[in-house]
Amino acid sequence: GMLFGVIDLRADMTMYWFVAALFLAGFLLIQRIIRSPFGQVLTAIRENEPRATSLGYRVDDYKLVAFVLSAGIAGVAGGAKAITVGIATLTDVHWSMSGEVVLMTLLGGLGTIFGPVVGAGIVVAMQTYLAPFEAWVTIIQGAIFVLCVLAFRAGIVGELGRLLRVKL
Repeated sequence: GMLFGVIDLRADMTMYWFVAALFLAGFLLIQRIIRSPFGQVLTAIRENEPRATSLGYRVDDYKLVAFVLSAGIAGVAGGAKAITVGIATLTDVHWSMSGEVVLMTLLGGLGTIFGPVVGAGIVVAMQTYLAPFEAWVTIIQGAIFVLCVLAFRAGIVGELGRLLRVKL
């Protein structure tokens, strides 16, 4: 249909650029949050919660805001998927989907900004290109995940950053 009655999203390229702009805006928002003082406090809470509490930060309030931001970004992403595909199914809210997101993050690199994006690309590519194997897809994916986790302890992006001596 129409976005705000102005932009026609029925054309494939318009929808593509809309979703790309939405992704870029979300990615830049996350990067800005991470590099802000708020993000530094979240990092301190992740690293040593008792120390952050002793420094006078209200840890529960920071966690609540982080969860609200996370839910908001996930909601925008889910809305974009529903607009793009045209339907929201129960498989989108099944428990296995959250496991898939964790696997994407572990595969790409935990604690990196680009890791989950790379992990998501790899998982979606595997699902697409392994589809002809039908029932064997999950077994093949599981074997690939196990190999990647054993070979790349910090994820693909984390290991690449370590090799290049750059923080990704």
